Amino acid sequence: MTIGGHRSERIAEEIRNEVSLMLAGELKDPRLALPMIVSEVRVAPGMRAVHIFISFDGDETPAERTAALAGLKAAAGFVRHELVERLRLRRAPEVIFIVDRAEVQGLRVDQLLRDVRKEEE
Repeated sequence: MTIGGHRSERIAEEIRNEVSLMLAGELKDPRLALPMIVSEVRVAPGMRAVHIFISFDGDETPAERTAALAGLKAAAGFVRHELVERLRLRRAPEVIFIVDRAEVQGLRVDQLLRDVRKEEE
């Protein structure tokens, strides 16, 4: 991996830590009261955008998750400003929040594989 690649990984990890701290109590929006985890951060080339993958840790309704995602999108400007200040970035990247569905999809694939194995027996 290139040196730039390692820098992007380090920045992504720092962004993940800072956003996790913000979600833990700095963001005062009541829609963000759900238990959320920053599962992954991807930095676009040139630090133009940061994709932050959020997974929900609990039994929330789809309406609550949609409201939480709307709250995150509303807080994106604040998060962007805070990241620039805390990490001393030259360029303010666009912050994009995405719901991470990898765990749900993984559980679905596991269930499908179990169903296929049962049919073979």
